Amino acid sequence: MSFLAFFFIVVSLVSFVAAQLILKRAMEATKSTGFRNAQFVSKVTGGVILMTISFFLTLGLLQRFDLSYLYPFQGLSVIFITLMAAVMLKEKLNLRLTIGALLISVGIVLVSLS
Repeated sequence: MSFLAFFFIVVSLVSFVAAQLILKRAMEATKSTGFRNAQFVSKVTGGVILMTISFFLTLGLLQRFDLSYLYPFQGLSVIFITLMAAVMLKEKLNLRLTIGALLISVGIVLVSLS
């Protein structure tokens, strides 16, 4: 895999994770102010733009690589979202969630080795 391909895989992953976190923040803002405020609209717009970037990068990567090769990288999004939600959104990690993320990591390593 070339550096450029790896770069696009990482950008796709990072944009997907960032979109999820931004959209979660946008939805939390609706509890107090509803859906009709500038902060909600700007966060949703940013989240949708990042999700779109991730989507089109993934389509481009599917032209070059097998799905079985790319999908383990997509599996990393679960781990990154879990960790970033704990750090940025102050969500609590419990033992079951931590073990699940570790099992996903092990699965990704096993698939990438084959």
